[in-house]
Amino acid sequence: MKADRSSHRYQAFVPMVLPDRTWPDRTLTAPPRWLSTDLRDGNQALVNPMTPARKLAMFELLVEMGYKEIEVGFPVASQDEYDFVRMLIEQDRIPDDVRITVMSQARDELIRRTVESLRGARSAVVHVYNATAPLFRDLVFGIGRQECVDLAVQGTAAVMRYGERLLGDCDLGYQYSPELFNETEPDFAVEVCEAVMDLWQPGPGREIVLNFPATVERSTPNVFADQIEWLDRNLSRPEYRCLSIHPHNDRGTGVAATELAMMAGAKRVEGCLFGGGERAGNVCLVTLGLNMLTHGIDPGIDFSDLDRVRRTVEYCSELPVSPRHPYGGDLVFTAFSGSHQDAIKKGFAALEAEAAAAGQSVRDRMWRMPYLPIAPEDVGRSYEAVVRINSQSGKGGVAYVMSAWHGLDLPRDLQIEFARTVQSVADATGAEITPDRIGRLFEQEYLSTADETRQLAVSRVPVFAELFVDGAGPASADGAVRADEIASLRETLQPWGVEVRDVRHTGPESKSHDPEREAAVYARCDFGGEPVWGFGRGPDLHAAAFSAVRAAAARARETAVELAEAVERH
Repeated sequence: MKADRSSHRYQAFVPMVLPDRTWPDRTLTAPPRWLSTDLRDGNQALVNPMTPARKLAMFELLVEMGYKEIEVGFPVASQDEYDFVRMLIEQDRIPDDVRITVMSQARDELIRRTVESLRGARSAVVHVYNATAPLFRDLVFGIGRQECVDLAVQGTAAVMRYGERLLGDCDLGYQYSPELFNETEPDFAVEVCEAVMDLWQPGPGREIVLNFPATVERSTPNVFADQIEWLDRNLSRPEYRCLSIHPHNDRGTGVAATELAMMAGAKRVEGCLFGGGERAGNVCLVTLGLNMLTHGIDPGIDFSDLDRVRRTVEYCSELPVSPRHPYGGDLVFTAFSGSHQDAIKKGFAALEAEAAAAGQSVRDRMWRMPYLPIAPEDVGRSYEAVVRINSQSGKGGVAYVMSAWHGLDLPRDLQIEFARTVQSVADATGAEITPDRIGRLFEQEYLSTADETRQLAVSRVPVFAELFVDGAGPASADGAVRADEIASLRETLQPWGVEVRDVRHTGPESKSHDPEREAAVYARCDFGGEPVWGFGRGPDLHAAAFSAVRAAAARARETAVELAEAVERH
């Protein structure tokens, strides 16, 4: 392999020294304050910025999901951005418990127009930023530290001046961001923020949000957490300032950096649904929120119809969500591997058994499931999508599909045999086998197609049969096939030369209490050779058992004919 000759151009991010860090010993117990920046940062990063209709659809989705702080735009970026903010206010589309935010650079004329966009708003935040990192101070702007502090203070003064002059009774909040904070000298970040707070004078009923963006993610998550803990220790007025973070995902560790930063003291998180935003995106609010849910913490956001959330985000952004995106991707609850499918099937069976034994609903039980960190139903996904069948799948997956889609709980040996049939079809086609097709394959293979009036031919040699009743049977109350039912089944089949050796049941007892459900029986019959399976349905156990044995006999005859023809050909 050719050596990589470009690594000399890069150097490791220098971590700050914080030997007495405390965040590694903390755990998350409550959600942060969430701010969605889908309509600002997320929108600015699109090839085609959202139309007003798409922006409104996104805003309404965020409100319905429960976001109380929403950054609705950058009013000086374009007339469309300005007009959208005006539309929300003039058409009274902002709920009383939702606070909108608008953003501006720390320039007087831009701040004035930004504040003007908020005329008539009941409650709003103006978010001002300027870059503070040495690279930008030196290379981009050509300014020193004091000039950088002056920009931040002048921007704060402009918000106060224009807010008082233009907004009347609006409950006006203020947010300041030292842009590229994670590349800024920590002491200088504190210096700038203290200068801003000295002017704003946060106090009772007058909060300031200090937002710290990892504008370009360059370090490992632990370094970001150290920076946040150091800030939280060294910034004054902790009771009146909200320490907020705005992580990006350039290194692919935005979620981890955010969770560690919350452990380090961050109280507010800015991000986008499904990680929208510039370059590799902002931190994903969906992943963060559902990570909290899977640890028993209510995120305060409604993710119960995640497919709808994804469809709306895709419509608004005109960008697809990856099928492998955590929680929301099309394939994240899907198992193709046979061993995974078998483990999931057993997990569902155990969960149902535990719930039944406790007299509870399955939804009242603790979620313990192989390979699935969250219950698909909790985010509006169906269990039917959990297991999908292709050439890598095994008996567990096929059995799960037969149970979940078709209500049939196959005996284990039949699962193994039928899985081979499905496998051969998958190998031949090279494609996924849908649940509907799997059901048709099962019926074609095991269900008799003979006229129901046709009688079972009397066998000249003894036929031994084991019957598996799917469910406990309509006449059973305790989950077992009753002794009198077994005797009756033996009496029904004995005249046809069939000796019933055993009757068991498969599948949950609850099936037998469904008045609209036909009886279902699987028969494993020995016609003097290898056992042959058949399946039957009927209005009662007798009819179903008769059909199952007849189906097995038909399959045995077909096998004998095929064998005879093969011998004759050779």
